[in-house]
Amino acid sequence: MTSYARLLRDNPDFARLWLAQVISLLGDWFTTIALSALVVQYSPGSEGLAISGLLLARFVPAMLLSPLAGVLVDRFDRKRLLVLSNLLRAFVVLMFLVATSGPEWLWLIYVLTILQFVLSSAFEPGQSAIIPTVVARTGLLLANTLVSITWSVMLALGAILGGIIATLFGTSVALLINALTFAVAAWLIAQIRTDTSHPTVDHHNRPIQKTSFREGLRFLRANPDVSSLLLIKMGGSIGSVDTLMTIFATQIFVLGASGQLSLGIMNSAYGLGSILGPLLLNRFNNGTVFTMRRLVIAGFILEALGWLGLANGVTLLIVCLALLVRAMGGSVNWTYSTVMIQKSVPDHYLGRVFSIDMAGFYLAMVTSTFLHGALVDALGGDQVQLIALGTMVVSLIPLVMWALITRWLERRQLLAAQSAAPTGD
Repeated sequence: MTSYARLLRDNPDFARLWLAQVISLLGDWFTTIALSALVVQYSPGSEGLAISGLLLARFVPAMLLSPLAGVLVDRFDRKRLLVLSNLLRAFVVLMFLVATSGPEWLWLIYVLTILQFVLSSAFEPGQSAIIPTVVARTGLLLANTLVSITWSVMLALGAILGGIIATLFGTSVALLINALTFAVAAWLIAQIRTDTSHPTVDHHNRPIQKTSFREGLRFLRANPDVSSLLLIKMGGSIGSVDTLMTIFATQIFVLGASGQLSLGIMNSAYGLGSILGPLLLNRFNNGTVFTMRRLVIAGFILEALGWLGLANGVTLLIVCLALLVRAMGGSVNWTYSTVMIQKSVPDHYLGRVFSIDMAGFYLAMVTSTFLHGALVDALGGDQVQLIALGTMVVSLIPLVMWALITRWLERRQLLAAQSAAPTGD
C-alpha cells in the first residue's frame, strides 16, 4: 500500500482523477443495485429479458458511439470532456426519480439508461487516455492497478451499501446519492492543473493533423502487436455475469427486498475478486509487455474456472466463490490490456484505440446479455447453472486464441531481433 500512497502523493493530478473515480463509482453502484431490483419487480414472468434489456440499454449506446467518442477524445480537451460527461450524467440520474412511481414508468428506466451511457461513451476512453498525461510511463502499471482495484473496492463496498440503502431508505435515496457523486467528481476533475488537452504536435515536433477514425484503423492494421490487444477485453467479456448474477440473487438465493441484499453480497464477492486478481499477479509482473501478455493467459484460465464454479452453484457460498475467481481473471486482463495499450500506442492515437477496444468489449457484452436473457426465459431461472456451463465451454475459445497469438508475437519479435543483430565476419 505504501507504493500506491506514494503514487498519489507524487502525482496530485492523478490523485484528483482517482478520487473522482472513488466518489462516482460509489454512487453508481447504488443506482445499479436499485434499478436492477426495480426492473425485476416491474417485470413478473419475464425477468430474464427485462434485466437483459437494462444491460443492453447500458452497453449498446457505448458500443455504437465508441468510434465517435474516440475521435472526440483525440481531438478535444480531454479534461473538459470528462467534466461535462459527469455533470450531464448527474442530471440524468435525477430524472430516474420519476421512474420509481410504478411499473408504468419501466420504459423511462430504459430510455434514461440509454441516455446516461451515451454520455458515458466518451468517459471510459477519455479516462484511460488521460492517465499517461498525469503519470510517468514507469508508473503506469501501478496507476492502472490502483484504478482497477478502486473499481473493485467500490463494487464490493458500493454494492453491499447500495443493497442496504435501497432496502432501508428506498430507491429514491440511492438515486439522489448517485447524482451528488457525479457532481462532486466533475468538480474534482476540473481541478486538474496538468494540460490534458489533445496535443498539437508529436514527439518530433511535427503537426498532428489526422485524427479521423479511419486513421486509427490504419494504425491498428499497421501494428498487429497493438491490434491483437483488442482481443483481451472482448474475449474476456463472453457471457453476461450481471444477468446470471441477478437471476441467482432474485430467484434462487433471495435475501432482502426483491433480492437486493443477495445481489449486493454477490457483487461484493465479485468486487473482492477484482481486487485480488491484479494484486496477486503483480508479484510476477515486471511491467513489460512481454510479461503481461503471458499473465493474460492466466487471466483467461481464471475466467473459465469462474464459469465452471457458477455451473456448480448450488449454494450462495459457491456462487460467491465462483464470482470471486471469475472477477480475478477479468480484472487481471482488463488492467494489463489497458497498460499494454498505454505503453504501445502514441498519445494522439490513444483515444481512438481505447474507443475501439471498448467497442469490442461492449459488442461481446451486448451479444452475451441478449443470449443469456433469452436462455433464462426459454429454459427458466432454475437452469442458470446449465447456462453457466455452456458459457465456460465458449470461454475456452479466447483462451486458446490468445495463447496462440502470444506465441506468434514472441516468435515474430525474436526473428526481428535476430535480423537486426549485427553479424560477425
